[in-house]
Amino acid sequence: MRKLLFATNNDHKIREIQAAIGDQIGIVGLKDAGITAEIPEPYDTLEENALEKSRFIASLSGLNCFSEDTGLEVSALNGEPGVRSARYAGENRSSSDNIQKLLRELEGKQDRSARFRTVISLIWEGERFLFEGICEGHILPAEKGSGGFGYDPVFMPLGTNRSFAEMSMEEKNRYSHRKKAADKLVLFLQQQPLSPSNS
Repeated sequence: MRKLLFATNNDHKIREIQAAIGDQIGIVGLKDAGITAEIPEPYDTLEENALEKSRFIASLSGLNCFSEDTGLEVSALNGEPGVRSARYAGENRSSSDNIQKLLRELEGKQDRSARFRTVISLIWEGERFLFEGICEGHILPAEKGSGGFGYDPVFMPLGTNRSFAEMSMEEKNRYSHRKKAADKLVLFLQQQPLSPSNS
């Protein structure tokens, strides 16, 4: 099976990407690869952060790798929390803290439309490639469901009446921003010749 290094320590993201990709490619996280370095995320856009993470790990490991950065972009908040989604409530944040801050910021606002956006940055044989996935939806007034992670309990995709946190992984992947970006990654990889560094 073709293996690919994913520049993350987030087990939720590894499982979600692996489920999105299926058994065509085996995803290896940083812990499994024995990499413990802190990954920089210094930029103000998803694209720049994803690119920096993949560049950093490719340089460190010498392997083909990819990274992703995902943000929740809320219309009434001018696209916030966006690139700051994971630390919206501060550096020592939790998902619950982030959600509670988001709900407070949206109090009294009629427009609750939002979208999840994922950018995957792939370093492949020394070249850089970007793949984007978007899921449109809206923010619920209160949490629903106990699955998923991050903002999943308050995000309901368009065309459904369930939050991401109420869905199985299979159901979530019908709408998922991460799945859409991963599908583009897989399509690209399927078109590449298998070389020793990727096997």
